[in-house]
Amino acid sequence: MIPDKDTTIGKSEPQKEKYGSFALFDIEHFLRRILRNWYWFVFMLFIGYIISWVYSKYYAQNIYASDLSLSISNNTSSYFTPNQSINFIWGQSGNQDGVYLKKMLLSRSHNEFLVKELDLFVNYSTKGLIKSTYIDKTDSPVFLQIDKKHLQQVNYPITLIPKGGDSYEVILPEEGQSTSLYSYESEGFQSVSGYSRPANKVIRINEWYNSPNLRFRLIKNTTTPNIKVNNIVVNLNTVNQSVNDIVSTIGVEFDKEIATIMIISKKGFNLNSTVNFLNKSVAELQKKRLADKNIVNKNTDLYLQTNIDGIRKKLDSSAAVLNYLKTSEKLYNIKDRDEKSLDKIKELEAKKADILSKISSLNNIKNTLQAQNFDKMISTNAAGFEDGFFTASVTELKALYIKRREMATIYKPNSEPMKEIDRLINEAKMGSSGALGNYYTKYYDEINKIDRQVAEANADLTSYPEKERKYLDAERGYSMIEATYNSLLGRQNEAQLKVATNQSDITVIDPAKNLGQAPIGPNVKAIKSAIMFGLLLFPLLFILIGEALDNKIRNIKELLSATKIPLLGVIGNNTNENMLTVLEQPKSSVSEAFRGIRANMRFLMENSREDGKGKIILITSSVGGEGKTYISINLASVIGLSDKKTILLGMDLRKPKIFGDFKIDNKYGISNYLTGEVEIDQIINKTRIPGLDVATSGPIPPNPSELLMSGRNIKFLEELKEKYDFIIIDSPPVGLVADSYELMKYSDANIYVVRHEYTEKYMLKMITEKYHNHEVDHLGLIYNDYNKKQGYGYGYGYGYGYGYGYFDEDKNYKEPLLIRIRNKVRTIFNRK
Repeated sequence: MIPDKDTTIGKSEPQKEKYGSFALFDIEHFLRRILRNWYWFVFMLFIGYIISWVYSKYYAQNIYASDLSLSISNNTSSYFTPNQSINFIWGQSGNQDGVYLKKMLLSRSHNEFLVKELDLFVNYSTKGLIKSTYIDKTDSPVFLQIDKKHLQQVNYPITLIPKGGDSYEVILPEEGQSTSLYSYESEGFQSVSGYSRPANKVIRINEWYNSPNLRFRLIKNTTTPNIKVNNIVVNLNTVNQSVNDIVSTIGVEFDKEIATIMIISKKGFNLNSTVNFLNKSVAELQKKRLADKNIVNKNTDLYLQTNIDGIRKKLDSSAAVLNYLKTSEKLYNIKDRDEKSLDKIKELEAKKADILSKISSLNNIKNTLQAQNFDKMISTNAAGFEDGFFTASVTELKALYIKRREMATIYKPNSEPMKEIDRLINEAKMGSSGALGNYYTKYYDEINKIDRQVAEANADLTSYPEKERKYLDAERGYSMIEATYNSLLGRQNEAQLKVATNQSDITVIDPAKNLGQAPIGPNVKAIKSAIMFGLLLFPLLFILIGEALDNKIRNIKELLSATKIPLLGVIGNNTNENMLTVLEQPKSSVSEAFRGIRANMRFLMENSREDGKGKIILITSSVGGEGKTYISINLASVIGLSDKKTILLGMDLRKPKIFGDFKIDNKYGISNYLTGEVEIDQIINKTRIPGLDVATSGPIPPNPSELLMSGRNIKFLEELKEKYDFIIIDSPPVGLVADSYELMKYSDANIYVVRHEYTEKYMLKMITEKYHNHEVDHLGLIYNDYNKKQGYGYGYGYGYGYGYGYFDEDKNYKEPLLIRIRNKVRTIFNRK
């Protein structure tokens, strides 16, 4: 029943310090507190369910996603698209063409084109009783077409109500009109003068609606929408806002097995909108890709056409000279012509003319490259060669220049990143210049060889007269120009054929489709759970904060563990109107608890005197209100009822109490006796218990501490020992004054009252230290005012084994629900 006092020899200082120290958090009491407040959790769970149901039904906007897959094939070289033959700079490698396309798909320029092309800055929705639902443009019976030359107010809902036929009522918000209007031509805001709210107006299809902040007309949807709406709400956005919104919802991934296959996805509030956007986006990308591939061939065609026009003039001039010589000089029939030598010379000079044409094209490529005018580049085919390395180096050089322009806005000219990009540009220049230099060398070597061969052939023609030689030179010149002309025509036909036969290297595998895909978000179940769980946290948080800030004694087990002071007993809640519980409710559980305390008192007084004199029992507590006087009265009563002559002394001179319950006049008491005003017999009062007398405190004196510590008081106690078996002292609280500590020197047992959910934990620190330092001996605790609804006798290991309903005052008591459930479960499992 009573734990042994901790008498370990040689306790260390840290071990002493832990006496009186309570745990910062009592998990057991916290859990019990949660169980006691279960109804708050049920209530918050119900509220959470209602909120989540309303959210899911009226506020949650479904998010849909569609995807499109395509393959990328790059079978022709181009300066404008990445080439697979090299690894790009900045650590990139592998599917560079795919990376390039990904950047294009996510680029502002591409998506801005789509926004303007598809009028994606016009958003459609329909509003129900509470919830607004986004719809695709194709789901609306009419399209809103704005006048881009007129300033428009953006983010300003325009409601269209069908009025039958082709009429719609335009309803604008009651307020919110702005003087800062948006121009779709300049893509900026402009300020206008103030104006009144535009009135609602009914307009017909194709009729312009005019107001200071809006100008638009309605175009009828040529296809019948799949859904029927009672209203259409239109919101205008800026181009920039629309582009940003779109880019943030696009995802581009590559197939894990085949890197040239791309999967493009789009999220949105409407499935049809995502499908239409993806298909249109890829279609425009295919056109752009094809146009990029044809730029070089078109540039080549234009360049060759310019050269052909110049050569044609030379050819016509040469033909005129030749004809003149034929007609005027009659030289068209030269005797003994060396046709073999002449044909050889013509063949060699035709080759030279072709090479010179290629060198001219090579010069054009070189000059364009040096001028960084990549958009004017012509094909290397015009220069008579196909060189993947050169094409790749030009592509790399173009990418480096673009990267350098971007970096120039961030870094200083002499910074390390800028030096590095310049180094890479110089390397790329050297690579491309080196490739061209090789072809220059090759072509000039061929020309020198041809010149030698022509010189040898000319040696055979020296025998001709000067007049005939003049005709032969004119004929050779004409043949050379004609060969150049034919060579240019051939290369032009090749360039034109490439333009005609070129196809986009992007092939759609699976287009985006509306297959009735389920929404991907929001996760309504998760949100419902989050809402309900979040609301459950509120009572839990309040209980947790209350528990953390709570410093009151609520747990008997923790009390004994922290103080290591014996427990004499647990007193339940007093339901009596006064303090005389033992006298007026002798068969109650509280009275029985006092009898138990009376029996346990012997453990505290086991070493008391054996001289036959009475024993002094001092009762104190930390502060007032803990039931010290209540314990004193009833303990004295239960001892007095056991045929032991007992006296109850009210020595709490500052706050006298005990006279009221015994209906004793407090005119004279212990304070009067200690000041010598009255004799001892005048302050001792009889009670209805034959064995119990009471000495009240008397009037409050100005010096209570001096009176209690006086020799007269000690003599007073000695006299009482001769007359009584037990002397019960209701002493002052030790947490407020030190009087009780002095009186403990003369007591045989000391009882410290701790009140449930009232006594502060820190108040026990002093008495605990004095007990373990042997400054106070024969000390025991009484746990007062324990609420039986919390399970008195259960869970703490301290109780008396009396079930509810055993005592008279408990006959109508109903056990708490949780305890009834627990007992029922125990009964079921204990059946044999």
